[in-house]
Amino acid sequence: MKICACVAEYNPFHLGHLKHIDYMKNELSADRIVVLMSGNFTQRGEPAVLNKFTRAKQAIIAGADAVIELPTVFATANAETFATGAINLLDDLGAIDGLCFGVESGLKEDFFALADALLNETKEFKKLLKNHLEEGYSLAKAKFLTVQELKGEELSEELISLPNNILGLEYTKAILKRNSGIQTYPMLREGDHNSVILKKGITSATSIRQKIREGKLKKLKKNLPPYVYDDLKPYPFAFDKITTAALLTASKEKLATIPDCTEGLENRIKALVKDNKNIDVLVEKISTKRYTAARIRRILIANLLGINQEFTNECLNSRLYAKVLAVNADSKDIISLLSEKSRIPIITRKSDTVDLKKTALESYELDVLANDIYNLATNEKTNENQMLII
Repeated sequence: MKICACVAEYNPFHLGHLKHIDYMKNELSADRIVVLMSGNFTQRGEPAVLNKFTRAKQAIIAGADAVIELPTVFATANAETFATGAINLLDDLGAIDGLCFGVESGLKEDFFALADALLNETKEFKKLLKNHLEEGYSLAKAKFLTVQELKGEELSEELISLPNNILGLEYTKAILKRNSGIQTYPMLREGDHNSVILKKGITSATSIRQKIREGKLKKLKKNLPPYVYDDLKPYPFAFDKITTAALLTASKEKLATIPDCTEGLENRIKALVKDNKNIDVLVEKISTKRYTAARIRRILIANLLGINQEFTNECLNSRLYAKVLAVNADSKDIISLLSEKSRIPIITRKSDTVDLKKTALESYELDVLANDIYNLATNEKTNENQMLII
């Protein structure tokens, strides 16, 4: 039996995501599809527009067999940690045959060639890298130029500059580092991932979220499957005050322990937060060419949830768990299929958490906290310990 996985946010689930699931079924001939999905907070450092259980339900209706939550510590992290955490979990399940991910360009061979070169930093590599950094290039661009020189061939810079390609490269690196047997299947995406312009049919999640924020839900009727459109709500979130309060009470020393809060960035955040209570305005003022808005938002969410670099490293180096958010009623055997080979606990009910210890338990408690804070801000009452059967 071929079990294929994808890593997703579904923020919200749209026609492009439906095409992805259909591709795994029809083109890759997957017998079962497992979705590893971010919870209530996303990699952009934002709350999801719909809670994780609603989005998991939609994925099952769309054709997935099981939706597992990507632990919050990874879901809210930068691309490398996000991808590494996801691959660690999928590999620890022991039953995943393939990973299908969307890319803007590039073939499987391109991603493996670049990933392999990036993981093997010889003395010559380090020397060339240092030279390019001294020329003023960013670390990612400097590494790319170094690999290109060493290989003596042209590589597409899109592999390190476009968001889905970056994630695809990080998935590939993580698979190589673990010497995992998971096969990769890059799938070309349609359209611009970051475009705010709403297009007919398949459009970016960014453009959909923009219309939700503007309260223009009716404009999305032709961009979403009906079962997603029917679940849409206005943007009622009250995260600004919660996030700001957490920043005001945090010390500079605490902020400095957060992933990616480096080079004195904590001082800039503390200096600006008092006079900029609106998060969008605050993020805009903190952001620079070097510090992107997404990076700043991730820092703010990590502070709100109490995530620091030490804990993140512990989670990356530990076996955690697979918390099942939803399963298809017609393919509930997926739980037993995973359980037979899994090296980590499969959690379907609260009692399954009793054997979690140390880092895994702390990570699970972080997921619970994230759910509680999301419920507080959205006035919802989702039960963290439920598993939906759809």
